Amino acid sequence: MLPGLLLLPACAVTLVAFLLPMGWLARLSLGRASGGVLLDTVTAENYVRFFTDSFYLGVLWRSVWVASSVAVLAVLAAYPIALFLFRSRSRWRGLLAVLTIAPLLVSSVVRTFGWMIILGDQGWINGALHLAGFITAPVHLMNNVTGVLIGLTEIMMPTTTLALLAGFARLDLTQEEAARTLGASPWRCFCRITLPLTAPGIAVAGLVTFVLSISSFITPSLLGGGRVPMLASTIYEEALETLNWPLAAAISLILIALFGTALLAYERLARRWA
Repeated sequence: MLPGLLLLPACAVTLVAFLLPMGWLARLSLGRASGGVLLDTVTAENYVRFFTDSFYLGVLWRSVWVASSVAVLAVLAAYPIALFLFRSRSRWRGLLAVLTIAPLLVSSVVRTFGWMIILGDQGWINGALHLAGFITAPVHLMNNVTGVLIGLTEIMMPTTTLALLAGFARLDLTQEEAARTLGASPWRCFCRITLPLTAPGIAVAGLVTFVLSISSFITPSLLGGGRVPMLASTIYEEALETLNWPLAAAISLILIALFGTALLAYERLARRWA
């Protein structure tokens, strides 16, 4: 009886803050809008339109591809940092950890504007390449997928590092020491001991980075210059520019379904490792 009573507040919050809005969103996605006016109808037209229109399918594919690429790149870049912090016994470890997550103290909007300065046609990268004599015309690193990948990867790295550190619980440094003592080379020790034991952390970090990347709005909008439409920006445009709220609701539910698919894939991997 008492455990049930203790769960009541959490259940009430979940009902009010999640289940009821999700139910309203699902009902709205089955409606229709005409000239910004909601019509009292029940139809699957929005879902049919999304999965039969090449534009929306392209947005879906691009969003999944960009989010997956950012997850892979961020994990590859953050893994050595997280492994170093986990192994380090230096007195400066705390300071290094703070410096690693320090970018989280700055708004992603500000960091994205910084990347706009760095990646622009007259930015630091093009300026350095021009001074070195490698290029005569600017390399276009903005208003395309390249800029979005670079910006999102850097912005997600602190979060990815934290997720990796949280998932390194199974890594036992004594096993690495035993393998080295028995004559295993550093590379063999990494492949046979370190990598398998840190695989759950890699999966967690990849999942978190994928979910945050595919739902990102600011960075793709600014670095993509409106030329790299993704699911979040498409939802914004349908809701606030074309005033097609039912279609925006349908796309939102499809995005949530992608979250669920990624979570199910992670759970299956976790069961195999268990």
